[in-house]
Amino acid sequence: MCQVFDKIESCGKYRQLISLFLYFQMQMDCLIKGENMLDGGVLLITGGTGSFGNAVLRKYLKTDIAEIRIFSRDEKKQDDMRHLYQSDKLKYFIGDVRDLQSVRSAMAGVDYVFHAAALKQVPSCEFYPIEAVKTNVLGADNVLTAAVDAGVRRVVVLSTDKAVYPINAMGMSKALMEKVMIAKSRELDDNNQVLCATRYGNVMASRGSVIPLFIEQIELGKPITITDPNMTRFLLHLDEAVELVEYAFEHAKNGDLFVKKAPASTIRDLAFAVKDILHADNEIRVIGTRHGEKLYETLVNREEMIKAEDQGGYYRIPSDNRDLNYDKYFSNGNEKISRTIEYTSDNTERLDVESTKRLLIKLDCLQEAMKKRGLL
Repeated sequence: MCQVFDKIESCGKYRQLISLFLYFQMQMDCLIKGENMLDGGVLLITGGTGSFGNAVLRKYLKTDIAEIRIFSRDEKKQDDMRHLYQSDKLKYFIGDVRDLQSVRSAMAGVDYVFHAAALKQVPSCEFYPIEAVKTNVLGADNVLTAAVDAGVRRVVVLSTDKAVYPINAMGMSKALMEKVMIAKSRELDDNNQVLCATRYGNVMASRGSVIPLFIEQIELGKPITITDPNMTRFLLHLDEAVELVEYAFEHAKNGDLFVKKAPASTIRDLAFAVKDILHADNEIRVIGTRHGEKLYETLVNREEMIKAEDQGGYYRIPSDNRDLNYDKYFSNGNEKISRTIEYTSDNTERLDVESTKRLLIKLDCLQEAMKKRGLL
């Protein structure tokens, strides 16, 4: 049977059909056995001590995964995780994605990789753009190189809305990271190794997000500071970010990029929602848009939307697999681009204050704040 598939797959017109068949066959086998894709495998999470890594651990330590490796520079956070989880499935590797050799050491024997290590703060990257390049671009290249050389089956690199029409160094470096992933994926066979990416905006209540700041300002009796009342942001829960990465893991072909559809809220409505939940009466003060900050988030640009596949709750953006035939770049255009609109936090589903409250009230940080104020 395998020989038959090999012969059919050699015909280009059937390759996609056969790949799809093999994928669904694998998925059905997992469903029949009650397994998930990572059961029995070894997963490496770069930057694994962050919010995303902890969310993955909370989910996958309960499964039949064989081993999860946490790779990061932060010895203190790794020690905290060691005491918190106390799991034999967890292995810790001190290293830096900037150092290819330390990545190679952690990559040996790995089946799957979530690449989350990055410099994420816009101001830091603005002041030290070369540092952003070293971590977000060259570091990603090291992870992908080590993964390919080690025979890793699937790698998902985590990107950001700031990579779309980037106006700051952080976004520019992430946009280059996506291009590095796509370039490396062109050299691979879909059936053996897959490199892909996910792209999402700010995760609610994650480190550096605005909701914990609002809560802190309320608790200290300070004014709630917002940049622009009409600024919009996608509202994505951390668990949904993990679901997006899982979806990419299971559905991707080489070079694919996945985006999860999500509702959005204005910053004004978000501030009022937090105030209402905590029964607070703090003043809301407008401070103006900060350097490097956009009015709204864009997750899929116009050029990508013309080829994006709507898969229900997700967009799949296949990679641009043109070669260096310059005629394809300069002689042949696409009229659809000028008639297509991008997918942004300004044209997605817009939540009002009440809808935003129903979404926020599930967050742990707000639950804790409510307990402090005697509201639970």
